[in-house]
Amino acid sequence: MKHYLAMAELAPRELEQLLTLARKLKTEWKRGGNKPLLKNKTLGMIFQKPSLRTRVSFDMAMLHLGGQALYLSPNEIGLGQRESIADVARVLSRYVDVIMARVFAHSHVVELAEYSRVPVINGLSDHEHPCQALADVLTISEHCGKLKGLKVAFLGDGNNVARSLMFACALSGAHFVCASPSEYALDKPSVAHARTLAQQTGGSVELFVDPKAAARDADVLYTDTWASMGQEAEAATRAKIFPPYQVNAALVKLAKPTVIVMHCLPAHRGQEITDEVMDGPHSVVFDQAENRLHAQKAILVTLLTKTTRTRRRA
Repeated sequence: MKHYLAMAELAPRELEQLLTLARKLKTEWKRGGNKPLLKNKTLGMIFQKPSLRTRVSFDMAMLHLGGQALYLSPNEIGLGQRESIADVARVLSRYVDVIMARVFAHSHVVELAEYSRVPVINGLSDHEHPCQALADVLTISEHCGKLKGLKVAFLGDGNNVARSLMFACALSGAHFVCASPSEYALDKPSVAHARTLAQQTGGSVELFVDPKAAARDADVLYTDTWASMGQEAEAATRAKIFPPYQVNAALVKLAKPTVIVMHCLPAHRGQEITDEVMDGPHSVVFDQAENRLHAQKAILVTLLTKTTRTRRRA
């Protein structure tokens, strides 16, 4: 791992190592605090999109580990507008030890990594949200005791969150199912790649249009907003198409009695998920949000301690 750009780029062993480290760092933090593994290290955070969880979890992860984080707003950089992405990468990577970018186009974070001297982390792009997916599978493993063999059902838009979760499940040996309206289904190349990964782990990937078929006997029910940032113009159209995919009490009853319900947040209550479910006994939504912190720590420690060892050998 030189960078952390896409869940699809990981090997099963790399994902398991990240999860093991996240669990260790979380336990350590709960017992009184983390060791200053990232002392004197600085994270540069580039934001094209607003954020609560991404910004605060990365900022606090660096603080807990003895480092510091620097927030760079859209107006300060104007990524690809005020100056080229390549030049931003060349300059910023001489100032900081690691870069996290939350962007619209996935090509932007790829280009940052290409020209950066330091590791680059994808904090979200239109193609993947690998930081969220790591927190997701950490949460699933905590509540279900395992990942392999579980049925994980995503209901709604086949978006970046669904795509990263699909890859994480494939790498973990879980059975991922996604129910979406046909015009909003996950793309065929990503599904094909996930199925190839799943062949290595005993997992599987299956797509549905019928949300009830996907939810039946599921161990995990997962949903996300119907219109993501940048899709505001489509919100009214999507609001007419997606109501059958709402995670509500009737859909939860189709899943296993022990099902956990997840949402990456922010949630539009009363649309993709009801208050009754989000605040109910099956919900692990806020445990999931907390785990962004510990997942981020694992990514940072993996990238920065590896970089430090490489530089010392050089």
